[in-house]
Amino acid sequence: MTLLELVQHLNFAIVVLFTLLYLYQGFYVVVGLVRRRWSDRHQPAKLHRFAAIVSARNEEAVIGELLESLRKQDYPAELLDLYVVADNCTDGTAEAARRAGAFVYERFDQSKKGKGYAMDYLFRRLAEEGKDVYDGYFVFDADNLVDPGFVAEMNRTFDRGYDAVTCYRNSKNFGTNWISAGYSIWFLREARFLNFPRTLLGTNCHVSGTGFLVSAQVIRENGGWPFHLLTEDIQFSVDCAIQGRRIGYCDKAVVYDEQPTTFRQSWDQRLRWSKGFYQVDRAYTLPLLKGCLRWGHKGTSCYDMFATVAPGMLLTLFIILFNGVVLAACLTQPTHMAARIIHECLGFIGSNLWNFYLGLLAYGMLTVLSEWRHISAAPMQKIGYVFTFPVFMFTYIPISIAALVRKVEWKPIYHTAAKKLNELG
Repeated sequence: MTLLELVQHLNFAIVVLFTLLYLYQGFYVVVGLVRRRWSDRHQPAKLHRFAAIVSARNEEAVIGELLESLRKQDYPAELLDLYVVADNCTDGTAEAARRAGAFVYERFDQSKKGKGYAMDYLFRRLAEEGKDVYDGYFVFDADNLVDPGFVAEMNRTFDRGYDAVTCYRNSKNFGTNWISAGYSIWFLREARFLNFPRTLLGTNCHVSGTGFLVSAQVIRENGGWPFHLLTEDIQFSVDCAIQGRRIGYCDKAVVYDEQPTTFRQSWDQRLRWSKGFYQVDRAYTLPLLKGCLRWGHKGTSCYDMFATVAPGMLLTLFIILFNGVVLAACLTQPTHMAARIIHECLGFIGSNLWNFYLGLLAYGMLTVLSEWRHISAAPMQKIGYVFTFPVFMFTYIPISIAALVRKVEWKPIYHTAAKKLNELG
């Protein structure tokens, strides 16, 4: 086999592999478009008792607005308690949370940093104090705002018997710049074209950082919150798929999240996410592959999670690097052969980068048009940031490389967008 034939066969195999691996997500898009008007008409058998928990580090500027939005829920106040873990705070987060009506626990532990450890600390404290009397726990970040009907809608879906429920994640600051818009489009896409079709098709969703609900029974069975990787939400979702636990999605429960607006903050956050995905890959790939062999809900859920956490970006970088090495090797080939190899390699690299951009552009445009009325931004901003969305996604390339070789620790993202719900219309 000649070098040219080797390159052609390998490039073709990679294209086929990626197509087969992610083809099902194209079907999700079709389902999400065709069944957009679906709504959950389930009438809950009871109003469950919940606790909302917030892990906050130096969030004095925003936590009051979150707690206020939770106090104004269209749900019996006696069935919703608010808890805040002021985690290694050096500001007035604890005092602000107490003034807003939350039960506050202060935690100081520099050796175990991160949201997962803070959540585990709170669950263990509640169990020790005999306060684990709830049916489920909502998990929020301090910068969130919550629609008045959030808890009632989540209760409706939770009452179907799910072990966890995730929500519709919108953004407080879509229109700030191309970075915040990039995040916003990504999370809207996740809600509309991943979790929404998953629910319609009866497979598992996955929780995404904030605005989700976990059954208290799951917490008791796990002995707290034993998920401490850098992406503890994905770790939890993968564990649920492997254990056969069901995660649902509530399209009418809306949480608003503040997105980073500087590239430095965005780099740090996505570096942590990328490193966390590698950690999940290392710990769970084999159990997920075994789960894929099971028939029914568990098998499809494990495959979906395997495709979600698979290091596709690394494989893409590898094949691009391979083509680059082949280009360098052309220096040793006869001129007529080198020309054909260069054409093959440059054509493959160029076409894939171009197709990647066009695919992301189409995905972003479809998401923004589908969710147009839910996005708080000027019309020209909505359209303009569609074209920068692929650029935002391209920045994952250096981030993925850096995460592979660098030691990454959890770092807080500081929030300042202290908005109220009526400012998001």
